[in-house]
Amino acid sequence: MSKSTAQLPDNCDGTWEQYCDPSRQYSNISAIISAAGQTDLLNYMNIYWKDYQGNDESFWQHEWDKHGTCISTLEPGCYDNYTPQEEVVAYFQKTVELFKTLESYTFLSTAGITPSSTATYTSTQILAALAQPRGVQVAIQCRNGELDEIWYFFEVRGSVQTGEFVPAEPDGPKSNCPASVKYLPKISTPPSTTPTTSTGTSPTGTPTPGKSFSGRGNLPVTSGGNTNGCIISGGTWYTTGTCATFTAAASGSGFTLTSSKGKCAVANNVLTCASSVTAPTVFTTVNGKLAYNGITSFYTGSVPTGSVQASVSVTQQATTLTIGWKSV
Repeated sequence: MSKSTAQLPDNCDGTWEQYCDPSRQYSNISAIISAAGQTDLLNYMNIYWKDYQGNDESFWQHEWDKHGTCISTLEPGCYDNYTPQEEVVAYFQKTVELFKTLESYTFLSTAGITPSSTATYTSTQILAALAQPRGVQVAIQCRNGELDEIWYFFEVRGSVQTGEFVPAEPDGPKSNCPASVKYLPKISTPPSTTPTTSTGTSPTGTPTPGKSFSGRGNLPVTSGGNTNGCIISGGTWYTTGTCATFTAAASGSGFTLTSSKGKCAVANNVLTCASSVTAPTVFTTVNGKLAYNGITSFYTGSVPTGSVQASVSVTQQATTLTIGWKSV
């Protein structure tokens, strides 16, 4: 299934404008993002925002030039103290932020729909599984009877940069899949370790996937180069007291985490462990650190002190932290 990502503003009738501002069509998307200091964003895009022909940079340029330039709230005139190209970074940040909330594999696997070279599923089953977590329908596209794309729709209340994205129904019939659909496993290749160089930026490498957490252990937190406290049973960061014990269990290509409070998931961009969690997030590791969608950086507003517990988010905030594993 395609993992390509795009944010397409449309006219609410299934059509959309395109290539709206030739003066802001750029060919150096990686350099723009790097110059803005958004290396985590660029690393994530290098892993997940892929071009099926292998030319990621060209694909990102196409998405910005064709669609990003048509988003009215990203026009330079909408900014106070506008810095050239800051709207480009905002476009890719928001698209990735939305993509992280759309855990298609989890939505499907929770309904018993998993990749297979032999099994088939009905379009109705797939559409119902994808609609259930968000309460609205999606559109699916197939190629040669194989699930190829999932289209999610939102209504934006406010600007793209700061507005509320509300799940919405499709603005017209877009699903083209037959009654019986194959959901094939991905064919993966080892990630390249060759640095990618952009004009005026430092080389950017690809993170190295690591050994999954397993068994029982604590989740020590590192921030500012120092280990400081742990993730406790509810999924929050606590710098005093006793560390909580988590159970890591293999799941798919990664593992799930469970505490005494329940299964753990990234819900509404926040790490949460609770009995109400029915679809736990499948985590991985990179260089020995907990990774969500391939990224090891988590965030909070400030370092907690005393009895204060800090919520741990996957959206960028003032304080960056990483989460390790200590077997017990």
